[in-house]
Amino acid sequence: MAQSTTVSLSDFDIHSDTGLLPTRPLPPLPTTYASWTKALSDASRVLSLGEDDSKEAIAKRGASERWRSDIRSWPILDTTELTKDVSLLKQAHRHLAFLVHYYIHSIPPCEGTASVCVPAPLAVPLAEVSRLLGMAPVLTYADTVLWNWEFIDPSAPLSAENMHITEVFSGTDDERQFHAVSAATELRGVEAIRIIDDFNHLASPTSPSSITKLNADLARLTSIIEDMSDIIQSVQPVCDPHVFYWQIRPWFCGSDGRGPETPEWVYEGVPRAQQLDLSGPSGGQSTTIHALDAFLAVDHRPRAAKDASSAPTEGFMHRMRRYMPGRHRAFLEYLDDPAVSVRELALQVPQLRDSYDAAVMALKRMRDLHMRVVCRYIVNMSRTHRHIPSGCPVSAMIARMETERGLRGTGGNELSILLKATRDSTKRALLKNSL
Repeated sequence: MAQSTTVSLSDFDIHSDTGLLPTRPLPPLPTTYASWTKALSDASRVLSLGEDDSKEAIAKRGASERWRSDIRSWPILDTTELTKDVSLLKQAHRHLAFLVHYYIHSIPPCEGTASVCVPAPLAVPLAEVSRLLGMAPVLTYADTVLWNWEFIDPSAPLSAENMHITEVFSGTDDERQFHAVSAATELRGVEAIRIIDDFNHLASPTSPSSITKLNADLARLTSIIEDMSDIIQSVQPVCDPHVFYWQIRPWFCGSDGRGPETPEWVYEGVPRAQQLDLSGPSGGQSTTIHALDAFLAVDHRPRAAKDASSAPTEGFMHRMRRYMPGRHRAFLEYLDDPAVSVRELALQVPQLRDSYDAAVMALKRMRDLHMRVVCRYIVNMSRTHRHIPSGCPVSAMIARMETERGLRGTGGNELSILLKATRDSTKRALLKNSL
């Protein structure tokens, strides 16, 4: 029997036309929170990265400290007014999370510092809003992609061409395009979400008509994943790797984004602050990608392996769920427990095997392509200072990653383990490995 037909996508804050993205831009915050709005509006103009020692950045240091000092002097605003509309809670999370990252990363580094304080006027309301939304009190993929846009033409429907990314740390079009590509990938994935939802509402998944439909849907899903891969690759002409690595990426890093040797973030006035999830945004927080994994029964849980060091990071994908809005995470938990999985059906019905394996291979190729993008944007750029190197073959990237185990993604993961683990766990789902 299929999952309950009484459950709908709307129960998980998912729209059949826009998927994980809201159908309209988030509303502005009430005037009660004007200080948050003004500080965010001023931030990209008056702040620079604390680690940037260029003349332009140093010239902003005074204004940066005044901006931070002003925040420290704020009262702690009550969030009750926001609870009347979940869209206001989302907007508050986006504002406060961006402000936290602006605040922390505009502070010049000081050697030997064990911790850095997020002041209570930011930390306390962010923790409360995050609790209500069921997500981490830090900048997330939802803040930078799902909720970070406005219409170019408000009279036209939402599309990749009709979105303008609103908040960017670096002020560069490269950063805007980086997020826009992720948003376009999400929009292409809406059809995949509908396919998954259709399967979960089949009255009898094993009937001949259901098998025929599922076979066709798996073929469609393969094409959708291939399109998503093409969109992901389209970032390369519009976002310069050097700009990304040195001007954009540092703003994204969370408390553990650069490893345990960096200062810990302490949320002033927040109980049990040491237990907070503070890794920062990552593409691994895309609920759409997680839904594809769940639908195709790709298992990223830790498993026994010859290289035992791979096990902790294979759990990265599950950890990233804690950074999603709670209702999106609930959707994945719903998908995790089907009455019958697509993979089980494909094992039982030979007619489905080729189409199932084709979808899994498309997902595996997507991860292969992502590794190439990582090669260009992170691995290669980690070798540079102010010049752009030549491209590197993927094989060279893998070899370097084997020796540079400390290179981390913005979500706090060690890239060498994560990328190989997610790729390999996807490949293991192939039926040809099981028959």
